[in-house]
Amino acid sequence: MSTWNSSHGAPADRSGCDFFDLQQPSAANNAFVRGLQAAGEADDALLGAAILAHTAFIPGWEGHREDAEERMSAARAYARRGNAPAMMLAWLDAVEAECMTRCNDTRTALRLISHAEGVLAEGDTDEPCPVWMDWFSPVRLAAFKGNTQLIAGHTAQARATLLGVLDNLPADDGKQRTIILGDLAAVEAAAGRPEEACRWANEALDQLSVTWYAVGMDRIRDLRKRLHVWRDEPYVRSLDDRMYGWGTTVSALQR
Repeated sequence: MSTWNSSHGAPADRSGCDFFDLQQPSAANNAFVRGLQAAGEADDALLGAAILAHTAFIPGWEGHREDAEERMSAARAYARRGNAPAMMLAWLDAVEAECMTRCNDTRTALRLISHAEGVLAEGDTDEPCPVWMDWFSPVRLAAFKGNTQLIAGHTAQARATLLGVLDNLPADDGKQRTIILGDLAAVEAAAGRPEEACRWANEALDQLSVTWYAVGMDRIRDLRKRLHVWRDEPYVRSLDDRMYGWGTTVSALQR
């Protein structure tokens, strides 16, 4: 799914880059362990909660549900210990929702996202968060939701959610934009609109040429699989020419 962006603050910069940008889960896990040790030395419960939630992505993306749930339970325990603000509690729901989506349980994922929306609606969103937690917002939560709706087969709802995210996404959030554009392309492919899917995919490739993001490129590769039945159409062939052009191919091999 990931609606994630590795440029989101001190506790996970290196490890997040290893996992999301470089796709090196072993290196990421080692960095997470070192970060957790540092959080323990500082007795910073919220930092510990953030790191533990990050670690849940590793088993979650592999479909190892029990391991992901165990790490999220630990993250929530640290969040309670640190009196986490509403925004951080909603983010924990979003992380677990992504893990559940990867584990093919979209019903639980959508329930978690609905809970997160309620937390933000009822909580004090102006309550100060740690200075390093500057990456999450209601727009990011909606991005999680749109991807889960897509995977759950709720195509019309996913389209509406993702278009709303695209309209409200900060202009400088290039990595996240590639994810949303890729998801919109997948929505149109699922709706049987391959030419429109290719249009969104080309926009995603435009953004990737400016801000490379391995997870974003994965979205386009997954989209291309959905388009296989239309592989001989000129717009799909044109997309292939761009996907396997020198720039994107070299960028992919370098990471």
